[in-house]
Amino acid sequence: MDFRFTEEQEMTASVVRDLLADLCQPADLRRLMEAGEARDNARWDKIVEMGLAGILVPEHAGGLGLGAVDFVQCAEACGYAGLPEPLVENAGVALPLLAGASPAHPLLARALEGEITVAVGHGANPFVADADTAGAIVVERDGELHLIEADSASLTRQPSIDPFRRLFTVDFAASEATRIASAGEAAPLLAQAFDQGALFAAAQLLGIAQRCVDLAVDYAKERQQFGKPIGSYQAIKHHLATVQVKIEFARPVLHAAAAMLPQRDLYSRARISHAKLVAAEAADLAARTAIQVHGAMGYSWEVDVHFFLKRAIALDTWWGAPALHRGRVAARVLGGQLGPDSTFCKEQEHA
Repeated sequence: MDFRFTEEQEMTASVVRDLLADLCQPADLRRLMEAGEARDNARWDKIVEMGLAGILVPEHAGGLGLGAVDFVQCAEACGYAGLPEPLVENAGVALPLLAGASPAHPLLARALEGEITVAVGHGANPFVADADTAGAIVVERDGELHLIEADSASLTRQPSIDPFRRLFTVDFAASEATRIASAGEAAPLLAQAFDQGALFAAAQLLGIAQRCVDLAVDYAKERQQFGKPIGSYQAIKHHLATVQVKIEFARPVLHAAAAMLPQRDLYSRARISHAKLVAAEAADLAARTAIQVHGAMGYSWEVDVHFFLKRAIALDTWWGAPALHRGRVAARVLGGQLGPDSTFCKEQEHA
């Protein structure tokens, strides 16, 4: 079996990386933060032009009908850039969820055209991210799914450790007109949305981890101590090498989870949770190591690594806290097949 990404998948990810390298550098984030803006409209317009909004939406609903493996590297690139705009949650979670519940809804068509974004209020998360810039919000209420236009909802801003993750509680009047899926219809859609949210959060965390290492390496090459770069000292090299090893071990776990996501079973859920756990650990270690490499100034907002530390902390419990994901891994270990011959189990074949 060939586990390599296809040429098209690599090309899509490369285009996203190049675009974000040009338009989403720490200096751009600082300007946005100083202006108090939620997003850079010029950058978002460029992202919309790429046509990624419908990448995971089925073709019958107007999307591209592609899979998680086609998007996972793009999500990783968004983490690497610290992208403030909600590309990952809009394209990776919200629009597939809306398409599953109401494939012919006119708001979905507008979202696929890039006119609006859709935010998600999922029971796994205490708040709704980016609701203030969304045109519509899909909200879980008593197990049912409701779709509301943002203008008809009451939004209450909540504190966030990450200045670019704007969090809200959403109040609205639930009715038959807003309901798009009953509890029975919504349950599998919400489970699928949770898996996709956790997977793409893991991808962003892995991108964050790599960016922290790269920032630390760049600084270690420039910072002089006793007449030579601090990166030449073994203490610095060993810390950074430890982080890079953790990243390299986490990356295949993430990619395997993306490949297995369509199974929607005990084994694929454990893969996704494993990916979320190891990517979060890598991001946490990478951010803290990068701060140490920068020395005392690493604790100030003037150092770029802080953008990525804050995002890593925010994503650590988004789409499931570590305890929840450890429980899903334990369920697979204790309740599924083990051994080298069952590495790629499917529940219906290995029950």
